[in-house]
Amino acid sequence: MRFHHLRRARAACFVHAPPTFSLRRISSSPVMMSTVAKQEEVAARTARLLAAKEKAGKSFDDLATEIGMTNTYTAQLLLGQAKLSAATASKLKAALPDLTDVDIAALVAHFPMRSWDSTILQEPNVYRTYEAVTHYGEAIKRLINEQCGDGIMSAIDFYCDVGTTTGKQGEKRVVITFNGKFLPFIEQVAADNGAPSPRD
Repeated sequence: MRFHHLRRARAACFVHAPPTFSLRRISSSPVMMSTVAKQEEVAARTARLLAAKEKAGKSFDDLATEIGMTNTYTAQLLLGQAKLSAATASKLKAALPDLTDVDIAALVAHFPMRSWDSTILQEPNVYRTYEAVTHYGEAIKRLINEQCGDGIMSAIDFYCDVGTTTGKQGEKRVVITFNGKFLPFIEQVAADNGAPSPRD
């Protein structure tokens, strides 16, 4: 008897299941096609930038020194995750002569889609860094609160450097520095709110 009710309940789930969507219809929409084309364009440019770096035989640290940026920001530039300023463009071109003027111009005009693919967490190096930040997250938050007050560290007014040091046993150790502006939470005083109230 119980199995009979189970079959009826399962059938009801299928009867009332939400409608499915056509992936073909979604992927063929103009907006989706435009987004995919943009992603492919950025990926192709990134491949050319990294190839120029390899051909020049330079590390990210070398490039960072030549263009005057942190090594992390330099890597972000080549990966399409940061915007190249006109002032830095000539330095990057000098550092990587194989870069085309078209790619340099695109980097200057480019407004990055600053995002990340969730599958990147399957990469052990990335996951371990993520794990370290989340594991120490509450302690970091409490220390920021004690030292700065009620607020957060900005990831926009922000510098990140990756380097190494040598441990007591002579082993190489990784040093990651986050240097972000402290942003305090505000007390939301109604009189200071310049936007019209929806209650008016």
